[in-house]
Amino acid sequence: MKKFLSRLAPAPSSGDTANRREFIRNAGLGGLSLGMLFDGKPDQELEFITQKVPRDSKPSELKITDLRVAILAGVPFTSPIIRIDTNQGLVGWGEVRDGASANYALALKSRLLGKNPCNVEQLFKLIKPFGNHGRAAGGVCGVEMALWDLAGKAYGVPAYQLLGGKYRDFVRLYADTPEGKNYDEFAVNMAKRRDAGYSFLKMDFGIGMLADQPGMLVGASQWSVKRAYDPTTGGKMGNYAMTKHPFTRIQVTKKGIDKLAEHVGRVREIVGYDTPLAADHFGHFDVNTAILIGKAMEPFRLAWLEDMVPWFYTDQWKQISDAIETPTLTGEDIYLKEEFIKLIDARAVDMIHPDLASSGGLLETKKIGDYAEDAGIPMAMHFAGSPISMMANVHCAAATENFVALEHHGVDVAGWEDLVTGIRPIVEKGYVKVPDRPGLGVDLNEEVAKKYLRKGATWFAPTDVWNERDSWDREWS
Repeated sequence: MKKFLSRLAPAPSSGDTANRREFIRNAGLGGLSLGMLFDGKPDQELEFITQKVPRDSKPSELKITDLRVAILAGVPFTSPIIRIDTNQGLVGWGEVRDGASANYALALKSRLLGKNPCNVEQLFKLIKPFGNHGRAAGGVCGVEMALWDLAGKAYGVPAYQLLGGKYRDFVRLYADTPEGKNYDEFAVNMAKRRDAGYSFLKMDFGIGMLADQPGMLVGASQWSVKRAYDPTTGGKMGNYAMTKHPFTRIQVTKKGIDKLAEHVGRVREIVGYDTPLAADHFGHFDVNTAILIGKAMEPFRLAWLEDMVPWFYTDQWKQISDAIETPTLTGEDIYLKEEFIKLIDARAVDMIHPDLASSGGLLETKKIGDYAEDAGIPMAMHFAGSPISMMANVHCAAATENFVALEHHGVDVAGWEDLVTGIRPIVEKGYVKVPDRPGLGVDLNEEVAKKYLRKGATWFAPTDVWNERDSWDREWS
């Protein structure tokens, strides 16, 4: 052994070409063996020595060759999964936001073909004009996820590292909890969340639960209050789901306010005060009613009141936030940082709540969080998709200092974690361990995911019809 070690030449200095060749020659197989095989041929020697080094990715030469989609249903809602292919065999996974059209992503394909996916911010600026608030942002954000997945895989690092590194090793989740037919059943559901390790919960309550009870609401009989997410059912006054909150003129009576307070009080008794409890889905009513409800909730120390009025009514949000003690929160439908900046600068809300699949993707959401951090405002994150989108959220949450908790809407979806490979388990005791695998850290488990394919949808079928660019996109002259 000593004789073998003595034959290895010391590492050469950077400028000594002859010594470098000698070092390479002697280091690999023990001097004489390499010398006999490749004497005088240093290029062949180097190729032999590095034959087990991975060569499947040369980031500077990586090019996008295809973009395809498969639409999954029940995960927990409808989620179009994006697959971006490259000339080096690397695949990037992304996801269009729940309930959005896959066409939002497919329309971007012609702008991406032939581009290097590692230039994430450059490509994001190229495609971001084709997004908008709410679900219309889904294509841009889903593609951005897939680009970070590809860049991370190309460089062999997790996505959070490309965002500047991580602040935490575990990302805390908050769980929506299904209501029961009665409080006993609801208590059982809450106990399941607690036993699963969730240390942060959210509930829904609002005027929909008062709609069939006399003396609770003023002006509600003209609206389909129980159909807050049905854009088709209308009446003489219009469609309740599609009418902005201030314009319904629905009010809650003292009797109705007392009933809501009784309900939240019972839930708080079930949950206890050690666990943060947030609230959402209140209904469509004006800022005055929002303040009345907010004041009635103050004894229960809720973590936040979410989306009491639409996010774009900045002045109304400030009215509510200034009038009540319970924290206010909004933002799941906002696209890009500019509208968040308006809310933050106006001190209109106490917390922000971007959905990464609408807010602009990983980097834009981190920028939003960083801006809020500078103003002393925390960031929770909304999420209701498959594990692919969840992992995009996890990397962003890990890289953003003022992060509080990430929503998990698929807790009760059987087989949800089986939709991907790479991490097992994904959720453990209410937390996700931040993965160190390259990119997002997961890949679609196609065998399992096919079971969730939406009826009538195709499985990553060719999308050549979207290959040709047919418009002039520049926004300036």
